[in-house]
Amino acid sequence: MSAAKLLLVEDDPALSELLEYRFQNEGYAVRCTGDGDEALVLAAEETPDLIILDWMIEGTSGIEVCRRLRRDKDTAHVPIIMLTAREAEDDRIRGLETGADDYLTKPFSPRELLARVAAVMRRIRPVLAGETVEVGDLKLDPVAHKVQRRGQALQLGPTEYRLLKFFMESPGRVFSRGQLLDGVWGNGSDIELRTVDVHIRRLRKAITIDSARDPIRTVRSAGYALEPV
Repeated sequence: MSAAKLLLVEDDPALSELLEYRFQNEGYAVRCTGDGDEALVLAAEETPDLIILDWMIEGTSGIEVCRRLRRDKDTAHVPIIMLTAREAEDDRIRGLETGADDYLTKPFSPRELLARVAAVMRRIRPVLAGETVEVGDLKLDPVAHKVQRRGQALQLGPTEYRLLKFFMESPGRVFSRGQLLDGVWGNGSDIELRTVDVHIRRLRKAITIDSARDPIRTVRSAGYALEPV
């Protein structure tokens, strides 16, 4: 399996050098920059598997870099861990609402960051490698394009399959209708937001089997999430 590609965006040279060294020792292919504008260029040149993004950086701010990455269909699915010296709850919430998957406040232990990155990679690596992905009693084979639930083959349309795959890449995470639209249909799609609800209903119907709970959770005023059941 090829090395996981990690984009490190940190403008503290000493910390950047330390983290680059630690992650390379763990087998990651690391690209580094301390500039937000360059980070967007690097992400566009070669989509990373994961991004570690400092809030306070040169050029475009980390929060704006996160926002733009989430709007781009090529990077909308890439996990982002934000680093910041900001401790206020409002700032943490803002970072997560912008699209960050995790949040680490400075000063932090490099070992903790390594552990968090490893946890994310264990979740997404099966998808990257084309291996079977399992969330609860759902099993998806991305090579054969087959889905099973409790051993029972499910029949999904192409859009419902892409929607389920998108959910299974980030189990438990709540996605807004806009994020689902960008992630499944592509950035700039002219499909209306309510179309997402239609396909969610179709997906629910397609994965429903006797005596099994609905794994798709509706979060009022927020969106949808796939939960292991």
